[in-house]
Amino acid sequence: MTKIFPIGAAEREKVQALNNQFARETSFLDEARLASMLDEAFLATRIGSVDAFLIVFDEHARYDSPNFEWFRARFPRFAYVDRIITGPAARGKGYARALYQDLFAKAAVARHERVVCEVNFDPPNPVSDAFHAALGFAEVGRQLLQHSGKTVRYLSKNIPS
Repeated sequence: MTKIFPIGAAEREKVQALNNQFARETSFLDEARLASMLDEAFLATRIGSVDAFLIVFDEHARYDSPNFEWFRARFPRFAYVDRIITGPAARGKGYARALYQDLFAKAAVARHERVVCEVNFDPPNPVSDAFHAALGFAEVGRQLLQHSGKTVRYLSKNIPS
């Protein structure tokens, strides 16, 4: 069984480095922005010494992401996956699935109605599309993000109460 741990102060530098390795797919984080996000997070977890990590907000978070705001305008209770990243050396070990399964359990305990996220539609991300479909996510909308020129698909998975 894969052990999942909270992201603590000792892991912040590694989280930031792994995140920024994939800034094109997520977004660049400086130290202050990451600290702010972790303070607001509903859930911030990692596997290993940061082989993979997950940062999630719920509807109460103070977070200025247009994707987060899209969900907040439509759903009263949700857990929003802002980013999940698995390092290149850790791929294929089921870490992303383990982080999501842990999130689903914690979202159910917190009585969230759904877990939501976005996946790039243009440019396409077929690996992420297939992964989220296998976990039971379904598309609930799309949006062109003016600041980046990307189009995203908004996905949702209902959480049984």
